Amino acid sequence: MRRRQQPPLPKRHGLDPARLRLPEQGDWPTIRDHLVDRLPRVPAARIDELLDAGGIVDLSGPIAADAPYVPGGAVWFHRDLPDETEVPFDIPIVHRDDDLLVVDKPHFLATIPRGQHILQTALVRLRRELDLPDLIPAHRLDRVTAGLVLFVINPARRGAYQTMFHKRTVRKEYEAIAPFDPKLTLPRTVRSRIIKEKQILAAQEVAGEPNAETWIELLEQRDGLGRYRLRPVTGRTHQLRLHMNGLGIPILGDDFYPVLTDKSVHDFTRPLQLLAASLEFTDPISGAPRRFDSARTLQAWADPHGWRSGVNASGA
Repeated sequence: MRRRQQPPLPKRHGLDPARLRLPEQGDWPTIRDHLVDRLPRVPAARIDELLDAGGIVDLSGPIAADAPYVPGGAVWFHRDLPDETEVPFDIPIVHRDDDLLVVDKPHFLATIPRGQHILQTALVRLRRELDLPDLIPAHRLDRVTAGLVLFVINPARRGAYQTMFHKRTVRKEYEAIAPFDPKLTLPRTVRSRIIKEKQILAAQEVAGEPNAETWIELLEQRDGLGRYRLRPVTGRTHQLRLHMNGLGIPILGDDFYPVLTDKSVHDFTRPLQLLAASLEFTDPISGAPRRFDSARTLQAWADPHGWRSGVNASGA
């Protein structure tokens, strides 16, 4: 396996610098000219500031403002951070050893940096709070979904644990709170074809060969609501939410299905009532069986009044 090239800039806020490879074909006189074309969302004046401050580097060090373009080369720099609202919930640790870290992620906290969520992500917060600069997730959990996320501490073990998720050998179990329909026959296996197009927020179920499968079971019901166990066989985008919605019982707090709503990312009330409740697998290193369980409960079931009033004090 080819070793990952170490960036010539140190981490900042627990984040590696961005790396841009310079195309083999191009007629830009300078690297600065290329960056202005390549990064249209970054003002040219800001690129000049970074160059003047030595904040854009190659393997030889800081790049001068008039440095000639080098086809096939690469440059590194730290992106400017967006303004973020602090996600006011802790990240409880479920398990930690030399190789693995398992946490119980709250709702509203993204797993990894993306878009407008950078510092307020589980990965960056854990790297900084636990002083684990090489921490990397073995899989991801949606920002609005709470529950278990497995991170790899030891860089030498990353491939083994990430491969488990790629090969679907990890048994995942979720809980969800949704309306109760006495006419719906459960348990059942739901299969459908799900597609997710770039730049479109919601995924959709379409005709065609199924590529998504979920086993759904009703655990208990009261006051018109059901508590459900969901076991995904596949891992398509928004799969559990789409399959529950397709049965006519959309998960409470779902702002995508059946109707896309414009909920602010700063609104931490009435979270999606979906919880990654357990992870179970055979450890690829030791061969020992492993199981981890979330300590969270879903608010709409445990505290119906708090849910209805929009009070969310724990991130669950």
